[in-house]
Parts: sequence; structure tokens; C-alpha cells
Amino acid sequence: MLAHIHETLPADEPEFQRNAAHTDRNVLGFWHSMIWQAEGIRVVAPVQWRVLDGLVSVYWEAESQTGANGYFLSHDPRIMIFFQDVSSNIRISNDSGVFTQHHRSQHHRPMTRAIYIPAGVPMWTNTVSLHRFSHLNLHFHKDRLLKYLSPTLGASMAMAAMRSPVEIQDLGAIETLARLIVDETANPTKHGLYAENLIGSILTGLLDIPGEDNRQGYGRLTMAQMNRLNARFDSCSDRRLSVAEMAAAVGLSESWFANVFKQTTGKTPLQWQMAKRIDRAQQLLAESDMTVAGIAAQLGFTDQAHLTKAFRQVVGETPAAWRRFQSKR
Repeated sequence: MLAHIHETLPADEPEFQRNAAHTDRNVLGFWHSMIWQAEGIRVVAPVQWRVLDGLVSVYWEAESQTGANGYFLSHDPRIMIFFQDVSSNIRISNDSGVFTQHHRSQHHRPMTRAIYIPAGVPMWTNTVSLHRFSHLNLHFHKDRLLKYLSPTLGASMAMAAMRSPVEIQDLGAIETLARLIVDETANPTKHGLYAENLIGSILTGLLDIPGEDNRQGYGRLTMAQMNRLNARFDSCSDRRLSVAEMAAAVGLSESWFANVFKQTTGKTPLQWQMAKRIDRAQQLLAESDMTVAGIAAQLGFTDQAHLTKAFRQVVGETPAAWRRFQSKR
């Protein structure tokens, strides 16, 4: 069965259903707008939900068949927390067509136990094997989220955090907090402020907001991913990769990759590649008798003039002048 609906509350809550249908975008009375399609996934227990101040918590228990597919798009930032390790059961991608029968690419990655998805970022899923799972969805009104983060981070850094995706496998204390939220969602016993503060703790823990002296950015590539990129780059004879090829090497979409890559390196993918090519040119100039023209051809520059111009921009002098200086050292 294929569903294509806005995520709504149970049928015995007509008032909230009406709010969901009209998609109230005000913080007060906020109900998230969630468009999804799912085939081969069925709910196995009543869905639990709770509306808070600019937040909605939803707890799901479901079963997914082998080969099940899903598509999810929210206009609001959201967090998904799984209470089981589903990394061997579910694959995800941010590119359409990855899981279609005629386009089985490697441009996907395992679903981690917690994931922060910025507003407007689509996600496709594919199930590798039959399994049951439960997860907590936390939906945020964008203004509510910005208001929560801005006093500490400032508006600019808060918005950068909101735009940066995060995926983690080791939940640590986040799982404990998530289970407390599930309890307060299914059977509220305290004021909503209690659940809201639990959600705030999960948010700041998941986004891994740096300390006062180390606020450099969000959504970084891991060392293992950077090692894969370096190896992929070095394996190219002409030291040239498209952004799509770089993203595929670490299992990310192009748009997602471009964002986290610059957060990690401080450079765009093309700037990083150029710096690597100039490093290699310096190595060849110092350690070989190759001509500048030969080095240019080997490293994928259009001609000697192209290499000379790029080399001067990065190093501050021409390849020939740099080589002469090195030979005198």
C-alpha cells in the first residue's frame, strides 16, 4: 500500500486534524507539515503524540518489509531517534531515484540511530531486511528553534546550525532523554516545560554545539570520510574529481556534501582540489626532472600557462622560480 499524505493526528482528534490540514505555521498551536510516502511499512501500535510550545513529539512503532521504500519531506526541522540499531536494516539517501529498480547506485548510507534533518531536505529510505523498530520524531517550528538557539549562539551561528544535517550512531545519554520524552508523550505527568527542556537537551547534544572557545561550525566530515576522499583523489591520474564523485565517495548527496565539506575544510571542493594539485606539483618540481608542461599535463591543467597562473595564485611565484629556489636550498 502506498500512502501520500500530510502526517496527521489520530482520527478521534478532529480539532487537531483540522489544524493539520490547514498547516498552522504559527508557533502557538504549531502542528508540523510532513509529506511522506511509504510502501511496505506498517504501524503496529497506536501512534503517540504531544503538542508543545512550537514543538511536536511523535512516537512510532512499526514493521518494515524487505524491500520497503519510503519518501519523507518536512517543511520543518526535525529529529529522528531510533531505539534499535537499524544501520544494517535501513539505507537512506537524499537523492531521488537511488533505490529504484533501474537505478541501484551506491549513493546511499546506513540509517544511524539519531539524525537531525534541516527543513526542506528530502529523504528516501530502503529496507534491506524484515524488522520491527520504534522511533521518536521531534518536529520544530523554525522560529521556535531559532529563538531557542540564538540567545547563546547568536542568530547567524544558530541559523548555520539549523541548516547543517547531523547523523550519529552512538546515542549515549540522548537515548535516556528520548525515553523520558516518550513517557511524557504517551502519558504526560508533568508540565509541558519538562518535556520541552528534555527536547532542548537532546537538540543541543545532537547538534554537538561547540564550547565558548571552539565555535567553528556544524555538520563536519569524519576523519574516516576525509581519508576516503584523499584516497579517492590520489587514485585519479589527473587529480580531478567532480563534486558528485567526491560526494559519492563518502555516501552523501551533492548538496549535503558541499555544505559539510566547507564546514570541515574551510574550502569549497574545487578550492580543496586545487590546493592538493598544487601540493602535488610542488612535489614533482622538487623531486623529479619533469618539465612544467609535463607536470601540467599530468595534473589535468589545460596547459603550462594554466598551471603557472594557478601556482602563482596559491604559492606566490611561478613554478620555475619556485623550483630554482628549492634547488639552491
